[in-house]
Amino acid sequence: MGNIFKSLDTENQAVTDHSDALIKAKDYDSLIVLSDYPCHDISEPIFRMGERLKGLSQEGCWWRVLSLQTGNENYIPINHVAKVYHGWLFEGVARAKAEELLLLPGNTVGSFLIRESPSQRGMYSLSVRHRTIKHYKIFRLANSWFYISPGLTFQCLEDMVSHYSDCSDGICCVLSAPCLALSSAPSSISQAPPVVMRHKFDWKKVDQSQLLDPADQNRHNMVSYGVRNSIAAYLSVAGTAVQESPRSKKCKSVYVMASQSNNMTTDDNE
Repeated sequence: MGNIFKSLDTENQAVTDHSDALIKAKDYDSLIVLSDYPCHDISEPIFRMGERLKGLSQEGCWWRVLSLQTGNENYIPINHVAKVYHGWLFEGVARAKAEELLLLPGNTVGSFLIRESPSQRGMYSLSVRHRTIKHYKIFRLANSWFYISPGLTFQCLEDMVSHYSDCSDGICCVLSAPCLALSSAPSSISQAPPVVMRHKFDWKKVDQSQLLDPADQNRHNMVSYGVRNSIAAYLSVAGTAVQESPRSKKCKSVYVMASQSNNMTTDDNE
């Protein structure tokens, strides 16, 4: 009888190992920084917690990495990073670290990650950001199907994520986006356009004949071709209007004071 149970355990373990291999069938998407490196006590950090990295090579206890945010290339200890699969499966991340990551700016209600236990291989938990960080243990059947609520099983973790992305179905909220999804792509550093200083332009000295002359193709002209045509049309119409109907009387301006609107108040106490 003991041999039968031992055989069943071995078979179930083989199924579990095969299932885990399928979960990580492809290479990891990226590495994620688990803590600032180096720490603030030593110097200004090169990499910050939550930053996404591309692993270039693993050399002993170090990763040579490329930051997907800054484009900087450097080295970081292997214990400062974790592999990320499918954008949401974090390898070897503890509960407390998952909470720190989900509370970083850029994550909102519904941001989530599935973490593999650092101590128990093949054991997973779902962490979701809501009013607080909620954690759900993911159970496995003998056939390696997954479930959070009994009676609602999934053949793989991808199916579970897909289901809870459509409806909450018992968990705190619908899954909206993987943890730090907004930081997963290289960020372009946007800079303000340079300010171009031009000489003062005196509209009173505009030569209308030049504006009206379509043959004027002077590239150094202060006014573009389209704008010159618009100005020419305006000056032509304005000049005609002034000649035909000069203003002899001053117009009076009437100002109407708008009534003050009621102040809207919001109650933030929910």
